[in-house]
Amino acid sequence: MSAAVATVIKVGGALLGQAGSFELVTNSLTAFAHGRRAVVVPGGGPFANAVREMFRRIKISDDAAHWMAVLGMDQYAHALADRMAGAPLVTDRAELEHALAAGKLPILAPYRWLHAADPLPHSWEVTSDSLSAWIAGSLGAKRLLLIKPVRDKRASLVDGYFARALPKGLETMVLTPHELDRLGAALDESRPPGAWRLVSEG
Repeated sequence: MSAAVATVIKVGGALLGQAGSFELVTNSLTAFAHGRRAVVVPGGGPFANAVREMFRRIKISDDAAHWMAVLGMDQYAHALADRMAGAPLVTDRAELEHALAAGKLPILAPYRWLHAADPLPHSWEVTSDSLSAWIAGSLGAKRLLLIKPVRDKRASLVDGYFARALPKGLETMVLTPHELDRLGAALDESRPPGAWRLVSEG
């Protein structure tokens, strides 16, 4: 399985809050990512935000909030799969491997896998960024591509736990919806090691 995945593509849930961004990203992935050794991991977006609001208002536990937010990633996965023709929803490694063997772009609904492995702390410091980094490492991927809006250049591009979740040697890149003309090149598996870098703050 480790040789099957080259790139994990995390699609940020915050794209749903920017007019046209969701359609732009799903159209670009449909055009450029099929046939690649890639898998899409959804963010949490408004689904995770609803959990945050519940956490503040009724004081649910960290454990409950963590798994509810991961279930939010599953909800976003269903939306992505519905809008991307030929991109099947998968829930485990076997389904993922089968989709890749068929030349398709799998979209991972990660709750079942993450709940079984339970790899990271149950904290709001851990978001879908860190979970995507862990998934990429578990799959033996070479690269992690984060597609997300960057609204404030003074803010961190990733969550507070990301550096600890990121496996050694995994190259990372952040693209915004306005940079998707670079998607084909970013997914080029012939690019040499070191061609990617994580976009820094500012």
